[in-house]
Amino acid sequence: MEITNQRLLDRLLYEMQYRNYSERTIETYRKSLALVSKSLQKPLDKITGEELKKYLHQRMVEESISTSCINQFISAYKLLQTDVLKLEWEIMRIKRPRREKKLPSILSQQEVAKLISCTTNIKHRALLMLAYSAGLRKEELQKIKSSAIDSQRMMVHVVQGKGNKDRYTILSDKTLEILRIYFKMYRPKTYLFESQIREGCFLADTSLNNIVQNSAKKAGIKKRVSFHTLRHCFATHLLEQGVNLKIIQQFLGHNSLKTTSIYLHLANISPSSICSPLDSMDI
Repeated sequence: MEITNQRLLDRLLYEMQYRNYSERTIETYRKSLALVSKSLQKPLDKITGEELKKYLHQRMVEESISTSCINQFISAYKLLQTDVLKLEWEIMRIKRPRREKKLPSILSQQEVAKLISCTTNIKHRALLMLAYSAGLRKEELQKIKSSAIDSQRMMVHVVQGKGNKDRYTILSDKTLEILRIYFKMYRPKTYLFESQIREGCFLADTSLNNIVQNSAKKAGIKKRVSFHTLRHCFATHLLEQGVNLKIIQQFLGHNSLKTTSIYLHLANISPSSICSPLDSMDI
């Protein structure tokens, strides 16, 4: 079984690399399929759609895994069936569960300011300021290099972000100041923010989450906070300042405006602060 699975996973790797999937997605899909095969004790090419569905249902009930995690399993299985095994997906189609419509936790601008101010470590403060002020994803901040900071145009060049897309987002004046101080102190070699343990390597996911959560704790913030919270705050605060949703979409690197529109439900915009267009007319 292991030889068969390895051969199939190698072919899946080839297909995904050919189609230019990100390294993270490739790793996630391969691990998901290997886990299913191990749990069901069957080779991948023998697992039916109904068996996968029962396996996912069991994990939903016993472990409460998220719908996004379930969708990753289904997407990996679909790719295996259609691109590797060359089977017709319509015959074994697995319906995807409805996504939960949960709104993320948002910090006020005052809370973000306090979170940053309570962070005394220059490196940690610099990465928090850059993440929030540019709306970066965790992986984007991990792999960002000093060359991405364009101080002439006051832009941050996100290279090969989610979906292997490049984009530009804004660079804050205050962030540029702290980055210059940080760079002189640490002199990173490859990535802008590197691991102290492994020279030349970027920071781990857990390290970034710990930095945010420790700073939130120091600031006395009781809300649930993760690294991605800073990105949500960036978008919400821009919207509250009156920035066009389409521009925010470009800064975030969203494919669809529908994805960005979630921030319409998070922004604290008072109706009393809005002036009717009629009142600006000379009539």
